[in-house]
Amino acid sequence: MSEHIQLSLALCRIGLYTCLRTLCCKGPPPPRPEYDVVCIGLAGSGKTSLLSRLSSESTDTIVPTTGFSIKAVGFQNAILNVKELGGADHIKKYWSRYYQGSQGVVFVVNSACSPAELEASRAELHLALQHPQLCTLPFLILANHQDQPAARPVPEIKKYFELEPLARGKRWILAGSSTADVEDVRQSFIQLISLLEDRDAEPARI
Repeated sequence: MSEHIQLSLALCRIGLYTCLRTLCCKGPPPPRPEYDVVCIGLAGSGKTSLLSRLSSESTDTIVPTTGFSIKAVGFQNAILNVKELGGADHIKKYWSRYYQGSQGVVFVVNSACSPAELEASRAELHLALQHPQLCTLPFLILANHQDQPAARPVPEIKKYFELEPLARGKRWILAGSSTADVEDVRQSFIQLISLLEDRDAEPARI
Protein backbone atom coordinates (compact mmCIF):
# COMPACT_ATOMS: atom_id res chain seq x y z
CA MET A 1 0.00 0.00 0.00
CA SER A 2 1.47 3.32 -1.00
CA GLU A 3 2.30 5.99 1.57
CA HIS A 4 -0.26 8.27 -0.08
CA ILE A 5 -3.11 5.80 0.49
CA GLN A 6 -1.96 5.12 4.07
CA LEU A 7 -1.93 8.87 4.79
CA SER A 8 -5.41 9.29 3.33
CA LEU A 9 -6.78 6.44 5.47
CA ALA A 10 -5.15 7.88 8.58
CA LEU A 11 -6.71 11.28 7.92
CA CYS A 12 -10.12 9.66 7.39
CA ARG A 13 -9.80 7.78 10.70
CA ILE A 14 -8.87 11.00 12.52
CA GLY A 15 -11.81 12.83 10.96
CA LEU A 16 -14.22 10.04 11.86
CA TYR A 17 -12.90 9.92 15.44
CA THR A 18 -13.30 13.69 15.79
CA CYS A 19 -16.89 13.59 14.52
CA LEU A 20 -17.82 10.71 16.83
CA ARG A 21 -16.23 12.39 19.82
CA THR A 22 -18.12 15.59 19.07
CA LEU A 23 -21.44 13.74 18.82
CA CYS A 24 -20.94 11.42 21.79
CA CYS A 25 -19.23 13.75 24.21
CA LYS A 26 -21.29 16.84 23.62
CA GLY A 27 -22.72 17.84 26.99
CA PRO A 28 -26.26 19.02 27.64
CA PRO A 29 -27.03 22.64 26.73
CA PRO A 30 -26.54 25.12 29.57
CA PRO A 31 -29.69 25.74 31.61
CA ARG A 32 -31.77 28.75 30.67
CA PRO A 33 -31.75 31.54 33.25
CA GLU A 34 -34.94 31.93 35.24
CA TYR A 35 -36.49 35.21 36.33
CA ASP A 36 -39.27 35.80 38.86
CA VAL A 37 -41.83 38.25 37.52
CA VAL A 38 -44.99 39.59 39.15
CA CYS A 39 -48.04 40.19 36.92
CA ILE A 40 -50.67 42.68 38.10
CA GLY A 41 -53.66 44.50 36.67
CA LEU A 42 -57.32 45.04 37.45
CA ALA A 43 -59.91 42.31 37.09
CA GLY A 44 -60.89 41.85 33.45
CA SER A 45 -57.59 43.14 32.06
CA GLY A 46 -56.85 39.71 30.57
CA LYS A 47 -53.79 38.63 32.57
CA THR A 48 -54.79 34.96 32.85
CA SER A 49 -55.76 34.65 29.20
CA LEU A 50 -52.49 36.18 27.96
CA LEU A 51 -50.38 33.89 30.15
CA SER A 52 -52.40 30.85 29.09
CA ARG A 53 -51.94 31.69 25.42
CA LEU A 54 -48.20 32.15 25.94
CA SER A 55 -48.13 28.68 27.51
CA SER A 56 -50.16 27.19 24.64
CA GLU A 57 -53.00 26.33 27.02
CA SER A 58 -56.70 26.47 26.21
CA THR A 59 -58.50 29.67 27.15
CA ASP A 60 -61.97 28.12 26.91
CA THR A 61 -62.30 27.56 30.65
CA ILE A 62 -60.52 30.66 31.96
CA VAL A 63 -61.79 31.88 35.34
CA PRO A 64 -60.68 35.00 37.25
CA THR A 65 -57.64 34.47 39.45
CA THR A 66 -58.47 34.49 43.14
CA GLY A 67 -55.41 35.09 45.27
CA PHE A 68 -52.47 34.29 43.04
CA SER A 69 -51.14 31.68 40.64
CA ILE A 70 -47.64 30.90 39.40
CA LYS A 71 -46.91 29.85 35.85
CA ALA A 72 -43.54 29.02 34.28
CA VAL A 73 -43.49 30.48 30.77
CA GLY A 74 -40.64 29.22 28.61
CA PHE A 75 -38.81 31.23 25.97
CA GLN A 76 -35.78 30.31 23.87
CA ASN A 77 -33.29 32.12 26.08
CA ALA A 78 -35.02 32.23 29.49
CA ILE A 79 -37.84 31.00 31.67
CA LEU A 80 -40.16 33.48 33.35
CA ASN A 81 -41.75 32.34 36.60
CA VAL A 82 -44.78 34.61 36.49
CA LYS A 83 -46.69 35.21 39.71
CA GLU A 84 -50.10 36.48 38.64
CA LEU A 85 -52.08 38.35 41.30
CA GLY A 86 -55.86 38.58 41.19
CA GLY A 87 -57.21 42.01 40.29
CA ALA A 88 -60.46 42.14 42.27
CA ASP A 89 -60.83 44.98 44.78
CA HIS A 90 -60.66 42.67 47.80
CA ILE A 91 -57.42 41.14 46.50
CA LYS A 92 -55.42 44.02 45.06
CA LYS A 93 -55.04 45.70 48.45
CA TYR A 94 -52.76 42.76 49.33
CA TRP A 95 -50.65 42.91 46.17
CA SER A 96 -47.62 44.37 47.92
CA ARG A 97 -47.34 41.27 50.14
CA TYR A 98 -46.33 39.28 47.06
CA TYR A 99 -43.80 41.72 45.55
CA GLN A 100 -40.76 40.44 47.44
CA GLY A 101 -38.26 38.59 45.29
CA SER A 102 -39.62 39.96 42.01
CA GLN A 103 -37.10 40.80 39.30
CA GLY A 104 -39.55 42.34 36.83
CA VAL A 105 -43.15 43.52 36.56
CA VAL A 106 -45.88 42.92 33.99
CA PHE A 107 -48.79 45.34 34.29
CA VAL A 108 -51.83 44.59 32.13
CA VAL A 109 -54.39 47.27 31.26
CA ASN A 110 -57.78 46.70 29.66
CA SER A 111 -57.53 49.31 26.91
CA ALA A 112 -61.26 48.92 26.13
CA CYS A 113 -62.52 49.49 29.70
CA SER A 114 -64.70 52.30 31.04
CA PRO A 115 -63.16 55.70 31.88
CA ALA A 116 -63.53 54.95 35.61
CA GLU A 117 -61.71 51.62 35.26
CA LEU A 118 -58.98 53.25 33.18
CA GLU A 119 -58.44 55.84 35.90
CA ALA A 120 -58.25 53.05 38.50
CA SER A 121 -55.64 51.25 36.37
CA ARG A 122 -53.67 54.45 36.07
CA ALA A 123 -53.67 54.90 39.85
CA GLU A 124 -52.54 51.31 40.44
CA LEU A 125 -49.75 51.58 37.88
CA HIS A 126 -48.51 54.80 39.49
CA LEU A 127 -48.45 53.06 42.88
CA ALA A 128 -46.54 50.13 41.43
CA LEU A 129 -43.97 52.32 39.66
CA GLN A 130 -43.26 54.09 42.95
CA HIS A 131 -43.38 51.08 45.29
CA PRO A 132 -40.03 50.54 47.07
CA GLN A 133 -39.86 46.87 46.02
CA LEU A 134 -40.73 47.53 42.37
CA CYS A 135 -39.50 51.01 41.51
CA THR A 136 -36.07 49.84 40.29
CA LEU A 137 -37.37 46.85 38.31
CA PRO A 138 -38.03 46.63 34.55
CA PHE A 139 -41.72 47.04 33.65
CA LEU A 140 -43.68 45.57 30.75
CA ILE A 141 -46.98 47.44 30.40
CA LEU A 142 -49.48 45.77 28.09
CA ALA A 143 -52.43 47.74 26.67
CA ASN A 144 -54.55 44.63 26.26
CA HIS A 145 -57.72 43.87 24.25
CA GLN A 146 -56.45 45.87 21.28
CA ASP A 147 -58.64 43.68 19.06
CA GLN A 148 -61.82 45.15 20.56
CA PRO A 149 -63.58 48.04 18.79
CA ALA A 150 -63.55 50.26 21.91
CA ALA A 151 -59.84 49.79 22.56
CA ARG A 152 -57.82 52.95 23.03
CA PRO A 153 -54.64 53.06 20.92
CA VAL A 154 -51.30 52.63 22.63
CA PRO A 155 -50.21 56.31 22.22
CA GLU A 156 -53.44 57.41 23.97
CA ILE A 157 -52.76 55.02 26.86
CA LYS A 158 -49.19 56.30 27.09
CA LYS A 159 -50.30 59.92 27.28
CA TYR A 160 -53.16 59.29 29.72
CA PHE A 161 -50.96 57.28 32.08
CA GLU A 162 -48.29 60.03 31.97
CA LEU A 163 -45.61 57.41 31.47
CA GLU A 164 -42.93 59.71 30.09
CA PRO A 165 -42.67 61.95 33.16
CA LEU A 166 -43.53 59.29 35.73
CA ALA A 167 -41.23 56.53 34.47
CA ARG A 168 -38.33 58.74 33.43
CA GLY A 169 -35.07 56.99 34.27
CA LYS A 170 -36.77 53.60 34.62
CA ARG A 171 -36.65 50.68 32.20
CA TRP A 172 -40.10 50.07 30.76
CA ILE A 173 -41.89 48.88 27.66
CA LEU A 174 -45.43 49.79 26.61
CA ALA A 175 -47.00 47.59 23.94
CA GLY A 176 -50.41 46.68 22.63
CA SER A 177 -51.63 43.13 23.08
CA SER A 178 -54.50 40.75 22.52
CA THR A 179 -55.07 37.03 22.85
CA ALA A 180 -55.73 37.01 19.09
CA ASP A 181 -52.06 37.79 18.35
CA VAL A 182 -49.96 35.74 20.74
CA GLU A 183 -46.78 36.24 18.69
CA ASP A 184 -46.85 39.99 19.36
CA VAL A 185 -47.31 39.26 23.06
CA ARG A 186 -44.39 36.84 22.96
CA GLN A 187 -42.16 39.48 21.37
CA SER A 188 -43.10 41.95 24.13
CA PHE A 189 -42.08 39.41 26.78
CA ILE A 190 -38.81 38.78 24.92
CA GLN A 191 -38.12 42.52 25.15
CA LEU A 192 -38.75 42.30 28.91
CA ILE A 193 -36.24 39.42 29.12
CA SER A 194 -33.68 41.67 27.38
CA LEU A 195 -34.22 44.30 30.09
CA LEU A 196 -33.82 41.63 32.77
CA GLU A 197 -30.58 40.41 31.16
CA ASP A 198 -29.26 43.97 30.97
CA ARG A 199 -30.03 44.41 34.66
CA ASP A 200 -28.15 41.19 35.46
CA ALA A 201 -25.15 42.44 33.50
CA GLU A 202 -24.86 45.67 35.48
CA PRO A 203 -21.93 45.79 37.93
CA ALA A 204 -22.91 45.42 41.57
CA ARG A 205 -23.18 48.69 43.42
CA ILE A 206 -21.25 48.95 46.69
